[in-house]
Amino acid sequence: MKLALFDLDHTLIPFDSGMAWTRFLVGRGVLPADAEMVYLGYCQQYVDGTLDIRELHRVSVAPLASFGMAMLRKWAAEFEAEIEPRVPDQMRALVRKHQEAGHLCAIVTATTRFIAEPFGRVFGVADVLATRSLVIDDTLDGGIDGDPCFGVHKLAHVNEWLALRGTRLDALEQSWFYSDSASDLPLLEAVSDPVAVAPDERLRARVLKAGWPVLERS
Repeated sequence: MKLALFDLDHTLIPFDSGMAWTRFLVGRGVLPADAEMVYLGYCQQYVDGTLDIRELHRVSVAPLASFGMAMLRKWAAEFEAEIEPRVPDQMRALVRKHQEAGHLCAIVTATTRFIAEPFGRVFGVADVLATRSLVIDDTLDGGIDGDPCFGVHKLAHVNEWLALRGTRLDALEQSWFYSDSASDLPLLEAVSDPVAVAPDERLRARVLKAGWPVLERS
């Protein structure tokens, strides 16, 4: 078996999916006009190390806690139609190349699952490994179900997913992982063919040292 894994934000798409979702909800009047600035502020705190990923998830989904999952699924379908034209042809072609070669494909992202799944449908990738929001009584609790799909936990999510198929990452004939971020190094270092996509500064330094291929955006 050959496997191709893809990060989402700033890899398959040249933007932040959480911000795109926030703007979508602002446009629908679901969130207030200042929601984008609030979200950016939380992201900056996260980058600065003053907000961990669980807290970032909590504050991001908190405004949606009063809506049921049926409404969120409805919005997600509308969101899918809105973001579809923004997906780069270059990355569609990359995914399609692996699919046509018969490789098992999956998107692996720290993004909240109900935001990530529309991108999976746009790319035609059925398997989306993402951070799962805790749902209680059909509403978002604000917490994360299990571990976030981030850092070393992203590798664990992949291994758990492969275990359901009766295999493991180190037993595969060949495996690719495409990512822009140094936070994905645990998974990049675990595959046979890591590929950096427009890498951030920290990942670019690792790439230069390791001699990994780099895919720049066209």
